[in-house]
Amino acid sequence: MQDAEATKVRFSFFKGGEDAVAPKGGEDFDWEKGALRVRENLHDALNAKNLAFLFGSGCSSLMVDGTQRGIATMAPLAKEFLGAAPGVDDARFATAAEREALTKHLGFDLNAEEFASNLERLMEVLYSFQFVLMRSASEEMAKGKDAVDSLIDKVTTFVTQKCSEAPFSKGDPAIVSLYQAFYRKLVYRDRTLPRPWVFTTNYDLLSETALDRLGMPYCNGFSGTIERRFNPTTYRYALAEQLDLTSRKWAAVDSFIYLCKLHGSINWIEEGGSLFPIREVPTAAATKGSRVMIYPTPMKQNASFGSPYSDLFREFQGRIVREQSVLFVVGYSFSDEHVNNLIFQALTVPTFRLVAFLPPNAPGVAQKLRSLHDPRIWLIGGAGPKDGTKAHYFDTFVEKFMPESPGDKVDTAVKKVLQELIAQGMKAGPNEGNGHDD
Repeated sequence: MQDAEATKVRFSFFKGGEDAVAPKGGEDFDWEKGALRVRENLHDALNAKNLAFLFGSGCSSLMVDGTQRGIATMAPLAKEFLGAAPGVDDARFATAAEREALTKHLGFDLNAEEFASNLERLMEVLYSFQFVLMRSASEEMAKGKDAVDSLIDKVTTFVTQKCSEAPFSKGDPAIVSLYQAFYRKLVYRDRTLPRPWVFTTNYDLLSETALDRLGMPYCNGFSGTIERRFNPTTYRYALAEQLDLTSRKWAAVDSFIYLCKLHGSINWIEEGGSLFPIREVPTAAATKGSRVMIYPTPMKQNASFGSPYSDLFREFQGRIVREQSVLFVVGYSFSDEHVNNLIFQALTVPTFRLVAFLPPNAPGVAQKLRSLHDPRIWLIGGAGPKDGTKAHYFDTFVEKFMPESPGDKVDTAVKKVLQELIAQGMKAGPNEGNGHDD
């Protein structure tokens, strides 16, 4: 969750009400030692019986030296879309006539503060108006219908464009490489445990791209080859390799991942005439004429409880309430009430554990979670290892907090031994204290 904190807040790791990395006995704070402590704790959490991740828009954002090399979060997107002056590009942004129609006939102001930092909130309101106008007999409100429909098309096209034309689509590997590193590290999870689930509110295709480039198999709820359609029963399947043809022995494939996109995707379209109307298509095929299946926070009865959203949220709820479940929340600001409620329900299960990466001074739900002092709630955030980085950012989580692969562990151990031996040798000097003259 990329944010612009004005002040540098010290790195913290709260397990309940105790900061597990706080310096004790007057010693200076060492970031790397704190990161090691976090990594040791997360190693056990990542090997819980039922493991799930929830990714928000912050996971798709990657700022490097002040340059966005991923996809901007909803706040910058809202600023760009709503900040465009009427007449600059009326084909992409709201026109003066559309703004006037919304204000005059629906009492809806695009300049309202609640939309300034959250494009999803604007989408939520637009879809709600569309739902009401389709069923309203009011002639006055009907005058604003064209403006609502037009803005929905523009916002959808804008988001689709931003998700598909980011730097990675032009050859910049940074953000996709980060996702690849994340999924590569998940492979080392104990193969006797159930396969991990990745839930995301993002519309982009970064997870799919990373998994494809790694050659890792995954289930995203779609089946078929020529026409891939959403079928929730595929989430009941597992991928296995046959070990012995004679005795019919099977073993689950280690690298298999379940991917569940709670708010839809830029390459999903709704297409009638089938028992399974949601199709997965190439991004270029999801044209303006298609009904691209991306939605805001699911507050609408017709969207949140209709397929595929009802099926996706059912999977999320069913996974995190299982016995000995751990949910990692990264890049998510707890701004989706429906998702939050499901997490709160999971907290009523004694064996559930929540590991959230959040700014230590984040308000709202994050503040309430801190005030609970629940030892099952782990909150990690604050300053990162370098200036301009944060402990609660996705890149820090992957690079510093996820356990290393066996090969990386050996390399790190060798590097540490060499550094310490060389450092001790320089301090002691040659032949000092060994009684020999080699």
